[in-house]
Amino acid sequence: MHLVAIGGSDAGISAALRARELDPSADVTVVVADAYPNFSICGIPYYVSGEVGHWRNLAHRTSADLEATGMRLRLDTFVTDIDVAGRRVLVREPDGGRSSIEYDELVVGTGALPVRPPIAGLDELGAQDGVHLLHSMGDTFALTESLDRIRPRKALIVGAGYVGLEMAEGLTARGIEVTQVEMLPEVLPTVDPELGALVHAELDRHGVRVHTRTTVTRIRRTGQDEHGKGSGRLHVEGTGQHGEPLGWDVDLVLVVVGVRPDTDLLVRAGAQTGPRGAVSVDETMATGLPHVWAAGDCAVTHHRLLGTTYLPLGTTAHKQGRVAGENALGGATRYAGSLGTQVVKVFDLVAARTGLREHEAVSAGYRPGTSQSSPDDHKAYYPGAQPISIRVTGDLDTGRLLGAQLVGARGTETAKRVDTYAAALFHAMTVDGMSELDLSYTPPLGSPWDAVQMASQAWVREHQLPPQQVALATSLPSSLARP
Repeated sequence: MHLVAIGGSDAGISAALRARELDPSADVTVVVADAYPNFSICGIPYYVSGEVGHWRNLAHRTSADLEATGMRLRLDTFVTDIDVAGRRVLVREPDGGRSSIEYDELVVGTGALPVRPPIAGLDELGAQDGVHLLHSMGDTFALTESLDRIRPRKALIVGAGYVGLEMAEGLTARGIEVTQVEMLPEVLPTVDPELGALVHAELDRHGVRVHTRTTVTRIRRTGQDEHGKGSGRLHVEGTGQHGEPLGWDVDLVLVVVGVRPDTDLLVRAGAQTGPRGAVSVDETMATGLPHVWAAGDCAVTHHRLLGTTYLPLGTTAHKQGRVAGENALGGATRYAGSLGTQVVKVFDLVAARTGLREHEAVSAGYRPGTSQSSPDDHKAYYPGAQPISIRVTGDLDTGRLLGAQLVGARGTETAKRVDTYAAALFHAMTVDGMSELDLSYTPPLGSPWDAVQMASQAWVREHQLPPQQVALATSLPSSLARP
């Protein structure tokens, strides 16, 4: 049995590790387009900030660690095509030569690519000019080279999602004056604007100049050095929320507005696509092509409340890769489904979410209601108690918990509290049922009713569900999607 995995990030490596774990006799090859297998892309902002001292520390495992499991790594090797009928992949070797690798089973984990928004000048300018997209280790090295060469005083970040916010903090930590531009009404658009506004205020507090409802339209270089290279001075043009023209003179531009699935390889091989162009897979991670599986950011996501969607997350890629690796060896396991649980630290604030927001629940066919409350993270009489802003969404017909969003100061255990909601969502609990959970308590760390329970009780009080509706919800099956 020869298993080939394409991609050296979360999904591909997880598939290879699972295969070797289940069958030490399996011949496993991982084909990696660059020289950095199993590196934490999520950790890049903390390397840029200086909090992670060396880029090698971003490796979950070294190449030697991976090879010690018995897998074979083919680094700096790019897969150009999949020959499904011949069960082989065609590759370009590090020296430019062409060859092929035969397989019995193939797992594709090509991941995602950064979105390039329609900004005039973006395609003409690059790292040498101080204009960067950020997604890979190669992008990271190009950015740090620019930081060392240009020594920017001012930077502009296009996008205020997770990575954009983390990079705003990272560049600020380096003493760089940051301007952040987001076309949507509020920063961190994965949470409701009321909570995004709290993150916005935290950015303001740390000197980041934030422009929401604003679109960047053009980037141009304003000077050259004696070698004809960019001086590092850039002029960025944009349009404000009322159509007014805006402009910023900066030394560095970072564009981080999201990703799209990298599916060209699979599509050329005949795979079908689903939401946002991601490759369609079933819950076993099978693509429909014989002996070909896909996992991670190139594939659709099976969501426990939404059904099939696209939600690229590292945690999801690890789990999907593990399922694909097991099933490629003849297993029959299934991916249990995502809830979109996410968390981000922005300076001294933590924002998290899981499940559905109200508008998402409406689109999925629920009749949702949402309430917001701000319980303390621990007993108020113990010093240092701080409120956590919590928005709970539940189904008004059944009382079923549908989602939760939290924003709290670092130290309030916001990340772990969203996990409590995620566990409840996974098992289709009611909002009222949250009060029955036996959670830990000591005054310095919590309350007899934990913050997640107090916020859930506030939802029940506000929406006053009749007891018969609550009873109905407790009998609901924990299926992937609402019938």
